[in-house]
Amino acid sequence: MSGPRFVRLDGVPHHVEVTGDGPVCVLSAGLGLAWFEWDPVVPHLARHRTVVRFDRPGLGLSGPARVPPTLFGEADRIARLLDAVGLGGRPVTVVGHSLAGFHAEAFARLHPGRTAGLVLVDSSVEERPRALPGRAARVRCAGAAAALLGAAGVPRALGPLLRGGGVPRRLRRVYGSSRVWRAALAEYVTYGDAARELALLRERAPLPAVPVTVLAASRTGAGRWVGRQRALAGALGADFRVLAPAGHLVMAERPREVAEAVRAVRCQTPVL
Repeated sequence: MSGPRFVRLDGVPHHVEVTGDGPVCVLSAGLGLAWFEWDPVVPHLARHRTVVRFDRPGLGLSGPARVPPTLFGEADRIARLLDAVGLGGRPVTVVGHSLAGFHAEAFARLHPGRTAGLVLVDSSVEERPRALPGRAARVRCAGAAAALLGAAGVPRALGPLLRGGGVPRRLRRVYGSSRVWRAALAEYVTYGDAARELALLRERAPLPAVPVTVLAASRTGAGRWVGRQRALAGALGADFRVLAPAGHLVMAERPREVAEAVRAVRCQTPVL
């Protein structure tokens, strides 16, 4: 089982790529990002793991979102995608980068029997999230803003450059798309909601007794961001590593170390 495919969930075609063989790991990229952000990591994993990558609705090559994102919806999406590609019966190492760190942790808490390990890659951290008013209005404004920007040609002109990758064809196709900007803005305006939902989930759903690792990216190896990541690791009882020098897209700059953290998880039935 290898290569790209599309599976339909709630009427939305989801782009999924399955590579390699062995115990399963699922890689989820951060806010507005696509499956190929994990490309540098995959060669270090595929000889030892079945690697699953996917695009959330509206992102990458997946179809447009029909509903705004929620934390519980994204955790459930991971489970349903694994089921759809025939991997639902095997415990998985769930790996989340940036915003998707919220999703990965929620998956582990909501699906403990399906979780072999959790790896957070420069994950989002919110120590004091609070409820935000007007979620529906925020999402509508994000959609309207994306439509205006798309009509003005901003995504095609600036999307790949803002991503920081120049203008390769794949970056133009994805980050130059108004569909992707609409989905990314929806994730941005609901970020605080996801943080609050995770804080509430932590109060009622413990992590399973599986290995947890927090990887922090840093240019210097120190600083406030590293301190916040270290505190997250402490709160989760996780192993902690600083990958330096590296920026937020750490999987591109330190792919071998990211892969090593995933491979270090011994895939066995979790203890509940």
